[in-house]
Amino acid sequence: MSDAHHTAFDKASKAGFIIALGIVYGDIGTSPLYTMQSLVENQGGIAQVSEPFILGAVSLIIWTLTLITTIKYVLIALKADNHHEGGIFSLFTLVRKMSPWLIIPAMIGGATLLSDGALTPAVTVTSAIEGLKAVPGLSQIYQNQTNVIITTLIILMILFGIQRFGTGFIGKIFGPVMLLWFSFLGISGLLNTLGHLEIFKAINPYYALHLLFSPENHRGIFILGSIFLATTGAEALYSDLGHVGRGNIYVSWPFVKLCIVLSYCGQAAWILSHKDSGIELNPFFASVPSQLTVYVVILATLAAIIASQALISGSFTLVSEAMRLKIFPLFRVTYPGANLGQLYIPVINWILFAVTSCTVLYFRTSAHMEAAYGLAITITMLMTTILLNYYLIKEGVKPFLAHLVMTFFALVEFIFFWASAVKFMHGGYVVVILALAIVFVMFIWHAGTRIVFKYVKSLNLNDYKEQIKQLRDDVRFDLYQTNVVYLSNRMQDHMIDRSILYSILDKRPKRAQVYWFVNVQVTDEPYTAKYKVDMMGTDYMVRVELYLGFRMPQAVPRYLRTIVHDLMESGRLPKQEQEYTITPGRDVGDFRFVLIEERVSNARQLTNFERFIMQTKASIKHVTASPMRWFGLQYSEVTLEVVPLILSDVLKLPIKELVPVEDSEA
Repeated sequence: MSDAHHTAFDKASKAGFIIALGIVYGDIGTSPLYTMQSLVENQGGIAQVSEPFILGAVSLIIWTLTLITTIKYVLIALKADNHHEGGIFSLFTLVRKMSPWLIIPAMIGGATLLSDGALTPAVTVTSAIEGLKAVPGLSQIYQNQTNVIITTLIILMILFGIQRFGTGFIGKIFGPVMLLWFSFLGISGLLNTLGHLEIFKAINPYYALHLLFSPENHRGIFILGSIFLATTGAEALYSDLGHVGRGNIYVSWPFVKLCIVLSYCGQAAWILSHKDSGIELNPFFASVPSQLTVYVVILATLAAIIASQALISGSFTLVSEAMRLKIFPLFRVTYPGANLGQLYIPVINWILFAVTSCTVLYFRTSAHMEAAYGLAITITMLMTTILLNYYLIKEGVKPFLAHLVMTFFALVEFIFFWASAVKFMHGGYVVVILALAIVFVMFIWHAGTRIVFKYVKSLNLNDYKEQIKQLRDDVRFDLYQTNVVYLSNRMQDHMIDRSILYSILDKRPKRAQVYWFVNVQVTDEPYTAKYKVDMMGTDYMVRVELYLGFRMPQAVPRYLRTIVHDLMESGRLPKQEQEYTITPGRDVGDFRFVLIEERVSNARQLTNFERFIMQTKASIKHVTASPMRWFGLQYSEVTLEVVPLILSDVLKLPIKELVPVEDSEA
């Protein structure tokens, strides 16, 4: 990567600052909507809140944001960019060669991030709509929680429904709206603290540590389950690194953190002033003047939608990366916008909508959702810490120092995990079950790929060049196609799957002018598009290796057409003049893509466990995108051939002929 690109990536700008507010901080920026409410309700209500408790709670929030978000993610994790892209899968690609077992924390972290993320739209939008209970004209309507649920579901339905059209038109307002949101958080929080400036004593970590062991704290260490809600968006901050650049995050985070901290301090000050009032409304909305509440609810709803949109887009990106890393089934991906990074995966979109809607219907209130929220993301953070440990060592940090730093963060995050574990019985089991299901699918897909690599036999193409040449020139066979293209996941040097040569020579001899053997390799760089060709000393056999970034669409026919023109221009491939065409001067012939699918046979070599893996993977394939769509072949001529996973198992079975016995005459 050029120095110019690195400079641009690390440079901050006014426009980048605004964009970062709209893309990166949606989740962490809407946490003031429900974090303080969770703390108060779990303490037993506002009447049970004392000054030492509220000082300690705010102090815990401040130092959680400082240790996890600022130090671990902003100062350490943001340096672990994979060609300017962030997130757990990008981090995994940086360190995967260091140890084969690192695929495990990558899969667990990705799965828990996806599962906990399904809860984010539900809790943020519901919290915002519940603010209508504080609006004088609407309070009677929205005191009925069913009306809150209906409104929330309508908003979610619209939000998920517009994903297919792309979000460019919405994205233009994200930044300005979030700038207004954070400004409101900071200003309103500061105004609320004016009567209780002693709340700023919470900056002293003494109050945080004291509260953990104080009798004022009714929940003990488990209070950290609510505190953790303030920093759940830290992982999303790292995942969105590629969208805005490191420099813009460095500049915008201090502003965002200041506004968030002021909001928490303001809510805490309001609670101290009204702890004897008996008010049981969400402190965030209750601390706002009643005449402004409706406007604040509208602004909070917009912020919640933006946070949800960022999460949905992030889920699409996460799944897309997992598919290209071959640890997730292939689903159809479309690109509704001009921006390559703006993708849409219909199946994932509607699964997220179903899970989010069921979450709203099952938990009903934001308070119940908060009781389940955050458990899975603690696991994601622990997995990121494991991968960061290897990254630091890879970058030259002394192993002892790397282990020391990451062990500290692992201990902090494990304490949060332990404190959040109680959430399992209060609804956390929903996200845990979802995460386990995703991990199961990832494991099956990854293990199935390894089994295929283990058993599929390869042959040397050079040993069959003469046979293929004879077939090409043998006019006794009709021309199957001008160009026959085989896609193979396994192609090293001149070795190729035996099933491909079996298809060309044995199954039905396929006579063509040119035989193409194409291998698509996903690179660690996100936006690579390169290729290598090997003519194998012929003008009729071409090995092509496509190197595509893990965020690039695998539109093989479009890339192949460019490659054909390049080869013809350089004289390495004869032109294929077309006598009949509506395109004057067309010199590229017709193509047929042959896809070979290996099916599990009664292979004696397979263990029972391997057979279970392959059969389960085959079942999952029934609901995934076909290879035709994945490789962009839906508008091309395609033949699908099925062969046994282990060709050697096609053996003769013993059988005896029944010979009729003639009746002998007496």
